[in-house]
Amino acid sequence: MIDQTQVVDALMKPEAYEENPGSIELVQTHISFVFLTRRFVYKVKKAVNLGFLDFTTLEKRRFFCEKELELNRRLCRDMYLEVVPINKAYAIKIKGEGETVEYAVKMKRMPQEKMMSKLLEKNQVDDTLVDRIAKIIAEFHSKAQTDSRISEFGSVETIETNWKENFEQTEPYVGKTISLEDFKLIRERIEDFVTGNVSLFEKRMAEGRVRDCHGDIHSGNIFATDGIYIFDAIEFNERFRYSDVAADVAFLAMDLDFRKRSDLSDFFVERYALYSGDKELTKLLPFYKCYRAYVRGKVVGFKLNDPNVSNEDKNAAAEEAEAYFKLAADYTKIL
Repeated sequence: MIDQTQVVDALMKPEAYEENPGSIELVQTHISFVFLTRRFVYKVKKAVNLGFLDFTTLEKRRFFCEKELELNRRLCRDMYLEVVPINKAYAIKIKGEGETVEYAVKMKRMPQEKMMSKLLEKNQVDDTLVDRIAKIIAEFHSKAQTDSRISEFGSVETIETNWKENFEQTEPYVGKTISLEDFKLIRERIEDFVTGNVSLFEKRMAEGRVRDCHGDIHSGNIFATDGIYIFDAIEFNERFRYSDVAADVAFLAMDLDFRKRSDLSDFFVERYALYSGDKELTKLLPFYKCYRAYVRGKVVGFKLNDPNVSNEDKNAAAEEAEAYFKLAADYTKIL
C-alpha cells in the first residue's frame, strides 16, 4: 500500500501532471492537500478519521471526491471539472498507467487575489458585492432540497448531538486554545438556549427552513471574479450540511464579525432576510454564530496535532483558534 506522503511528494513535480503545471504550490487544510498549478487546482483528501469524517480508505476518498464534485456544481458552475485518478506504474502520475493509488478533485484555478478574504484585507468589499452574495445564497436556499428526513437534522436532538461532539472534541484543548471558564460558559449558555427554544426549532422544521445547505460559507470559500463562486461545500457529513438555513447565513455573518466588519455582517443578514422573506432567522443568529465560531476554533485547533503542519503554523493556528473561541463566548452573552 502506497503512503500518501509519496503521492504528495510526486505531485510537487511537473512530470506528475497531464499538462505543464508551471510552478506548483501546496496548501494544506486539516483534511486536504491542495496543489495549486498554473491553470488548475488538485485537491487530495488526507487519509484521516476525525470522528465527524472518515477518509481512511481509498474507496471512501473516491466516493467523497465524487460527492464534492456533485455538490459544488450547485454554486460553482464550471469551476469544478472532474475527479481524476492518480496512478502508479513506474512513477506516480495523474491519469497515468498502472494501479490507482489516490484520487483528486480537479478544479479550474481562480485568481487568488479575488478570494473574498483577500478582498476584505484590502478593504475592497462593499455593500454591492455583499448584496449580490446575499441574493445568491437566498436563491440557493430556496431551491435546495428538503424533505422529512432532511428536516430531522434541524431537530433539538441533532443540535444537541452536534454540540455534544463539539465539547467532547475540544476538551483536550481546554487550557490551550480555549479557557476552562469560556468552555463552561459556552456549554451552560448553549444548553439553556436549546432547552428554552424547542418550539422555535420545531417551527423552523415545519416551515421547511431545514435544507441541503452549503455548510461552509465563509469569505475564504468565495471568489468574486466575473461571477460569484461559493465553493468547498461540505460533502463528508450530511449532519453538517443538512441544517437550518440560518446556520449557513450565520457562518458568513460570523466570519465578517471575526474580520472586524460587523457593518458588512449586519448588512448581509438584512439583505438575506429581504430576499428570502425569512424574518425569523434573526432569533437564531447569535446561537448559530456561536456554533460557527466554536467549530472554527475546534477545526483550526486540530492543526496542533497534525504531523504535516510546521511548528510555526501550529503557533499561528493556536492563536487563531483562541480568537474564534473568544468570539463564540461573546455571542453567548446575547443569546
